[in-house]
Amino acid sequence: MTDSRAHFTRLEQLPNVGKATAGDFRVLGIDTPQQIIGKDPYELYARLCDITGQRHDPCVIDVFIAVTRFMAGEPSTPWWAYTEERKATVAARLTASTR
Repeated sequence: MTDSRAHFTRLEQLPNVGKATAGDFRVLGIDTPQQIIGKDPYELYARLCDITGQRHDPCVIDVFIAVTRFMAGEPSTPWWAYTEERKATVAARLTASTR
């Protein structure tokens, strides 16, 4: 984590994180921004769906990508900037799993 991320103490302080996303992180047992470091956004999404027993909107993955990368030191980027990447990654994983 870069030093510039150390001042974030609440999930809601992070770019792209509002009340609903903070709630999703808390469902996952993540209560502080520092706990996001090193997490896989796709795994977080899968766990969220498993824990809640429902399939969440895939855009949640985009938000998780934006937040995990921000906490890894990348610049703040709007979540929707990751939509195409997410679609390609999910498609590639589906193709790989059918081989």
